[in-house]
Amino acid sequence: MKPSAQGPAGTGGGRPRTAERAGRSGSVRLPAQPGAPDGNRERGRDRELDRDGDRDRDRAPESRGAGEGVRGEHTHGENAPPRPRGLVQRSSVRGQVLAALRTALVAGELRPGEVYSAPALGERFGVSATPVREAMQQLALEGAVEVVPNRGFRVVERGDRELAELAEVRALIEVPVLLRLARTVPAERWAELRPLAEATVRAASSGCPAAYAEADRAFHRAVLALAGNDQLVRIAGDLHRRAQWPPAGAPAVRGRVDLIADAHEHTALLDALIAGDLDVVRTLVGEHFAGA
Repeated sequence: MKPSAQGPAGTGGGRPRTAERAGRSGSVRLPAQPGAPDGNRERGRDRELDRDGDRDRDRAPESRGAGEGVRGEHTHGENAPPRPRGLVQRSSVRGQVLAALRTALVAGELRPGEVYSAPALGERFGVSATPVREAMQQLALEGAVEVVPNRGFRVVERGDRELAELAEVRALIEVPVLLRLARTVPAERWAELRPLAEATVRAASSGCPAAYAEADRAFHRAVLALAGNDQLVRIAGDLHRRAQWPPAGAPAVRGRVDLIADAHEHTALLDALIAGDLDVVRTLVGEHFAGA
């Protein structure tokens, strides 16, 4: 959770480019999700899945007949094959797009200050603009992007002060809870979190900031879940995600060494919690959030 050295907030490289230009130049590389379609054949399948989702949303299942075409598509008299029920929903397409956009934000592939259009990003995914636009609207609600009328979405530029404020709020929320849990949760419950702590080390060793960000959130979420307060977990998780977006004017991603050091703080903290050493826990928690 420790950001690398920050420079002054910038604009992300001069005048914002439109997404259409970005799409042509190939500068926006949205990472493939685990298990997500890849290649020309799979992109065609994604388009079909997305169209199915649009068709489901607009028409009731009983109103669809064999041989009907997708909007703007000629079927040349072919009968449509039966669509498996319950396998693919529109929300699954939108969810995959949202996950990939979040990954691209953490990885610095969607650059602060630049504008991206839903159609151009849709081409990257091999889907229509609709699920991309819906995912971007969710990111706008989370504060990651802002709507630019008639152009698309601009990635919000974030400065050192905002990140410092987020770290302070996270510490105010999480540190007292963790110290209380350290006094009440038995060692065997802490030991159950060992796989999650080790997963952060593996993710850090891979050097992939997006993989580490996900593993990092999973560990902190599991720790806070021991408090039995769903609202706490939700609010802390939102703050944590926002704190992981790279600021403008700084290196796009954190280095592998920095990630590994951060991950080892998780394992050291878990060791102290299992041992019931409250003094060490207090010291490690303070250092962990001070570096956030």
